Amino acid sequence: MKNYLGVLKTVKLFNGIEESDLQPLLSCLCGKLIHYDKGQTVFSSGESLVQFGIVLSGQVQVVQDDYYGNRSILGKIDVGNLFGESFACAEIKALPVSVITTTESELLFIDCHKLAVPCAKACGFHSRLIQNMLNIVSMKNIGLTQKIEFTSKRTTREKLLAYLSAEAKKAGSSRFCIPFNRQELADYLSVERSAMSAELSKLRDNGILRFHKNQFELL
Repeated sequence: MKNYLGVLKTVKLFNGIEESDLQPLLSCLCGKLIHYDKGQTVFSSGESLVQFGIVLSGQVQVVQDDYYGNRSILGKIDVGNLFGESFACAEIKALPVSVITTTESELLFIDCHKLAVPCAKACGFHSRLIQNMLNIVSMKNIGLTQKIEFTSKRTTREKLLAYLSAEAKKAGSSRFCIPFNRQELADYLSVERSAMSAELSKLRDNGILRFHKNQFELL
C-alpha cells in the first residue's frame, strides 16, 4: 500500500486526514488491494455489495445492460475516485449496474460498515470519513442529474451539443478532451453510434465544431 500513498492523499474520502494516519486508517477499515486485468468484471449486476472500491491505478466503467444487451455507460471512474459507494452504503440487495475495468487496474476495497461504525479503538478519523463520504455522494448525484439533462434531449444533435458544451465549460476552454471513444460516447448519451457519427460530421461541416478522436473544439 505504501506505493500508493501519493494517490491516497488525493482521494477525496481521505480529505483532512494526515498522511501518517493513512496506513492505520486503512488497517482499521480492513482495506484490501486487488489487481485486475483489462476487461475484468469487478462488480456484477444483481449481486449484493457490502464494500466499495477506490481506483489506485487504471480505470473502471460503470455500465448498465438492458434485457436485449444494449449497454449504457453511466460513468468512468479514474485514479483517486470511488465507485459502488452509494449501493454499498444503502445496502442494495441487487446491484442494478456492473463495474468493468477498461485498463489493467489496482483497486482498493473498503467495507462500508467499517467506515460508518466507530471501531473499538475509537479512531478519531471516522467522523471525518463520514463527512467526506456525504460530500462525495452528493457531488455524484449532481453529476447524474446532469447526465439526465443530456439524455433527455429529443435529438442526437441536442444531446451532443449539451454534453460538449458542458465539457467545454468544465475545461474552461473551447478546446477540450472527452473521456470517451465514439462507441462509449454513444453508449453514454444513449444514441446509435452511426447516427451520432453522422451528426458530428454535420456539425463539423456547418462550422459548429472541430474534432479529432476525443479532442474537440467548439467554434
